[in-house]
Amino acid sequence: MFDPFSRSYAAARERFREAARAAAGVLQGHTLAGHGPDGCELAVDVALVGARNPRRAIVVSSGLHGVEGYFGSAVQLGWLRRLREGASSIPGGTLVVLLHAVNPFGFAWQRRANEHNVDLNRNFLDDGESYGGVPEHYYRVHDLLNPPTPPSRLDAFRLRAVWAVRRHGLSVLQDAVATGQYEHPRGLFFGGREAAASTRLVQEGFWEWTRGAEQVVHLDLHTGLGLYADYRLLIEPPHAHDLGWYRSRFDPERVVAVGGDTPYAARGVMGAWLARHAARSAYRFACLEFGTYGPLRVLAALRAENRAHHHSMPGASAHGRARRGLVECFCPASRLWRRKALGRALEVVGQAVRDG
Repeated sequence: MFDPFSRSYAAARERFREAARAAAGVLQGHTLAGHGPDGCELAVDVALVGARNPRRAIVVSSGLHGVEGYFGSAVQLGWLRRLREGASSIPGGTLVVLLHAVNPFGFAWQRRANEHNVDLNRNFLDDGESYGGVPEHYYRVHDLLNPPTPPSRLDAFRLRAVWAVRRHGLSVLQDAVATGQYEHPRGLFFGGREAAASTRLVQEGFWEWTRGAEQVVHLDLHTGLGLYADYRLLIEPPHAHDLGWYRSRFDPERVVAVGGDTPYAARGVMGAWLARHAARSAYRFACLEFGTYGPLRVLAALRAENRAHHHSMPGASAHGRARRGLVECFCPASRLWRRKALGRALEVVGQAVRDG
């Protein structure tokens, strides 16, 4: 029985490239510095399937937050398989662009961030925009989020987080978590000091990959926020004027404006940067976000993995334990979660390809 969920980045990459070839896709591999835990090379792979001179392009990207690539890659593999078997089709004049593992380091090493601890979805800043600063009131929770010690089984993070919310307010913790910070390279949600290699690759290649299409719809696959196995289409502020368009093509109950029903609008977001630089195309972006566990459990897993990465001895049991916890929080092993989330994601991708 076909299972699109891969056990490692290396396996996911090989399967993606094979599936793209089987679907008659044009395949590009953009190798980055570094290597995976098994010595494999790290690369962002791009598959172009469909029209050579498209009127419209549908882009589906995965693994911007590395560990979330387990799910994103499965969606891309599932869609390619449906296409090959005739269960899906591409309308005339349409190009489908699949960006696989935008953060291959994080995918390979089971981290959210890249090799420099950069959260790539806080890294897309414009020329002249400062890679500096922290959210207002950030230092009220910095020590809670980033203790300079290895993780401990006796950690009382959840109780301390609840106390911090009662003392400072929920918005302080939410802003610190989601907005991004640019002052603490070992801290969570670090936006970097300059554009990362993956960021530059997307900035320089995106419009070439979409082959000059007049209309571009971009779905970026994410996990970890929301109800278990359910999803929301999160619409960034630059696209808020198009909410009616999104709701006419997708489930309107699941289309959510960031900063409206969600508590934050982050800096340095990929879709917002692309929207500002879409000179020749009508560009629409949505973050397709699938829920896993509760927000405190997910944040605790991120915090534990970051502590293990920076403060544990190499090979310590804390590394393996923290990485396993992180993978579970962003791609649960539950067959129920995987079946429901994958099925719903493929429905949304199918809607975008047909009607986007």
